[in-house]
Amino acid sequence: MFNIILFGPPGSGKGTQSEKLILQYGLKHLSTGDLLRTEIASQTPLGLEAKNFMDKGQLVPDEVVIGMISTALDANSKANGFLFDGFPRTKAQSEALDKLLKLKQTEIGVVLSLQVSEEELVKRLLNRGLTSGRTDDNNEEVIRERIAEYHRKTSAVADHYQTFEKVVAIPGEGSVDEIFESLSAEIDHRMSAHTTFR
Repeated sequence: MFNIILFGPPGSGKGTQSEKLILQYGLKHLSTGDLLRTEIASQTPLGLEAKNFMDKGQLVPDEVVIGMISTALDANSKANGFLFDGFPRTKAQSEALDKLLKLKQTEIGVVLSLQVSEEELVKRLLNRGLTSGRTDDNNEEVIRERIAEYHRKTSAVADHYQTFEKVVAIPGEGSVDEIFESLSAEIDHRMSAHTTFR
């Protein structure tokens, strides 16, 4: 099992690349937002607990989210690996995820970080705002704040995985295919090293 965390600020093309990577490597996409919605819709104990926090306008505690990830891992134990999207967002979440994966006798193979200049991100998001109807994509000030918030939050996660030499910066500007080739080359390289050690 080979697990990947894909990082990228809003507008970096993470959604597009996630879809291509999932198809290419037979990975299971683990988006914590999707997990939360599924668990709540299924009215599982964890889903009801999460809904209770959300109804009060509170953040869902890490242990509840980790519980949902654990359930998803168990339900997909035959998967080639998982692509984590939107999680972990803090150092504490990174440590909790590492601990959980160790229990399942696996780990994060690589953290891929899409690098796109702020000006390019702003341009892309403003363009997207013209067609997507998303109100947070048509205000430059809001966009810049979202990008700054992304960097504030994810730097701690990158620092955590950097200590294990797992973070790789990938240029996120160029054609979709060029970026995908760069991501795939890094994954292939890490996967071959991963299988050698097992």
